[in-house]
Amino acid sequence: MSDKHFFPETAANTLVPRYLRALTAANPHLSLIESERVVYSTHHDPSTVSVISGGGSGHEPGWSGFVGEGALSAVACGDIFASPSTKQVLAAMKAAPSTEGTLLMITNYTGDKLHFGLAAERAKAEGLSKKVAVIPLTDDVSLGRSKSSVVGRRGLPGHVIPMKIVGAAAANKYSFERCVDLAKAVNSQVVSIGSALDHCHVPGRQKHESLPADVVVVGAGIHNEPGAQRLTPFPPVEDLISYCLKLLCDQNDSERAFVEFNAGDEVVLLVNNYGGLSNLELGALTDEAITQLGSKWNINPTRILSGHFETSLNAPGFSISLCNLTLASQESSTKVAELLDLLDSRTSAVHWPNISAPIKQNNSSPTSIETNGTDRPKFLAEDDIKADPNLLDAIIRAGCKAAIAAEPDLTNWDMVMGDGDCGEAVQGVSEAIIKNLDSGIAKKGSILEFLFSTTDAVDDMGGSLGAILGILLSAFTSSLQELVKTKGSPPDSSTYAQALAQAVTILKKYTGAREGDRTVMDVLLPFSDAFAETSDFHAAVQVAKEKAEGTRYLKAKFGRASYVAEAQGQELPDPGAWAFYEWLKGMSRAIKLFNS
Repeated sequence: MSDKHFFPETAANTLVPRYLRALTAANPHLSLIESERVVYSTHHDPSTVSVISGGGSGHEPGWSGFVGEGALSAVACGDIFASPSTKQVLAAMKAAPSTEGTLLMITNYTGDKLHFGLAAERAKAEGLSKKVAVIPLTDDVSLGRSKSSVVGRRGLPGHVIPMKIVGAAAANKYSFERCVDLAKAVNSQVVSIGSALDHCHVPGRQKHESLPADVVVVGAGIHNEPGAQRLTPFPPVEDLISYCLKLLCDQNDSERAFVEFNAGDEVVLLVNNYGGLSNLELGALTDEAITQLGSKWNINPTRILSGHFETSLNAPGFSISLCNLTLASQESSTKVAELLDLLDSRTSAVHWPNISAPIKQNNSSPTSIETNGTDRPKFLAEDDIKADPNLLDAIIRAGCKAAIAAEPDLTNWDMVMGDGDCGEAVQGVSEAIIKNLDSGIAKKGSILEFLFSTTDAVDDMGGSLGAILGILLSAFTSSLQELVKTKGSPPDSSTYAQALAQAVTILKKYTGAREGDRTVMDVLLPFSDAFAETSDFHAAVQVAKEKAEGTRYLKAKFGRASYVAEAQGQELPDPGAWAFYEWLKGMSRAIKLFNS
C-alpha cells in the first residue's frame, strides 16, 4: 500500500467536488448540484419510483457511478468515509422527484441510517414525496449474528445487486410497493466477506499503521476498519478463498448462515476490487472463487460480476458476494427470469458493466435545479397550529439558554467519553434557535413555522445527536399535524405527549440505541413514556433528570466511548443525554414562571 499521492498536501475532502465535476463533465446525461455534492440523472422520469442512494466518498464508483436510467436516480456524496448530511439527501430527493414514491437504498451504517432517515421524515413532513422508504442494505457476514444483533450487518459491495435490480424495476414502472418488496427480498439473500492485505491511505492524512507482511485480514470493511480476523502466517491464496467461501456458504455455521444455498439455485457472484489490486490479480481471485464454488459447494453462478463496484480508496483487498436469486424470487413472488432480466437490463450508469446492446439515448434538455437550504414547506393558514407567542418564545428561549450554560460541562465530559464536540454542537444549535426567536419566528404564535425553522437549525448540527433530534422533530411535526387534524381542536398537553410518543416510535426505526446504552435515548425514551402516561410535562422532566443522572453508571454501547480506555471507570453523565435534560429543564422552568 503506497502513501504517495499526486495531491499529497491536499485536504482529502477537496478531491470530492473535483471528482464529481469531472464525472458529470464527461457524461452529459448526469448533472451535479455542486454545493450539495449531489449527482442526478437529467433523464429521470418523475412518473417512476425514484431510487436514491449515497454515502461517504472514497468508495468510487459507488455511488455516483451508478446514477443513470435503469439504476439510481440520484445520489448524495459525503466527505471521505462520512455520511452525507440531511440537506444533501433532501437535495438529491428534490433533484429526482417522483409522483410514485422514493426509495432510499443505503448501506447499513449509523450515520447513513440517521441522516437518510431524517431526510425521509423531513420529506414526509414537508410533502416533498408521496411515499418514502429507507432500505438499509446488509450483507456482511464477518461479525456474525451475535455481534451484529443490535445494529444489523454492515453494508458491503454486495448491495449493488439489489440496487441495480430495483433501479431497473423502477425504470420499468413497477409500483412503489413492488419496488420495496424487491429491495427487501433481494437484500435478504445477499452475503459478503472482505479480505485485505493492508489499510488504504487517505490523501492529506497521516498514514495508518500498516499490517505486517505475514498477515492478511478477513472481515475487512470499507472504512479502514482493522478487520474481524487476522490470518498469519499468510496462507496460500487457495486457502484464503476457501476460508472466505466457508464463511459465506457453510450452513452449519449458526453465526453466519444468513443465506441458504441449494443445488440448482440461481446465484449471482460478485467479486469486488477494494481499489488497490491489479485487474490481473482480481481476475485470478475471481477464477479461484468460481472454481471452488463449483467443486466444494455445488454452486455454479448464473451471473458473474467482477471489477470495481465499491472501493476503499487504494486499499489492496477484495470482497466476495453471493446473492441467491432463487430464494429472492420466492420471497418476492417474482420469477427468477424476471430478476435476471432486471439485473441484466441496460443502464446509462457510467460504471455498471453493461453486457447488452447500447441504451437508446434521451435527447431531452437537462433540467436546471436550484436548491435553497432555507426553503421551508408551505401550509395553509387554516392548517396552522397556534400558541401564545410570548409563551412559545419564553419556553424555547429558556430551554436553549439552559443548554448553552451547560456547554463547559458537556464539552469536558465528551472529551473524556466521546469526540469532544457535543458541547459545541449543543451550544451552536441552541444559539441558532435563539437567533430565529430574535428574528421574530415566534411572534405569530405559529407552532408549525417554529418547528420547521428549528428543524432547519438542527440540520446544521451534525453528528448522531443532530440526526436523532432532526428525525424526532420531523416525525413530531408530522404526528402533531395529523393528531390536530383528526381531533379538530387545538392541541393540549395530551396531544403533545401523544405526538412525541409517535415520533419516538418512528425514531426507533433508524437507531438501535435504547435505554441503558448510555446515549440521549436514556433520557428521551423514559421522558416520552412518562409524558405519554401522565400528560404532566413537569413530572416527566423529573424522570428525565433521574435518568440523566443515572447515565453516570452506564457502560457505553455506542460510539467512541464504547471502546476508548479513558472512558473506563469514569462516572460522568452522558453528554447527549444531559444536554437533552437541560433543554427540558429550562422549558419546564419557563412554563412554571409564565403561569405563576
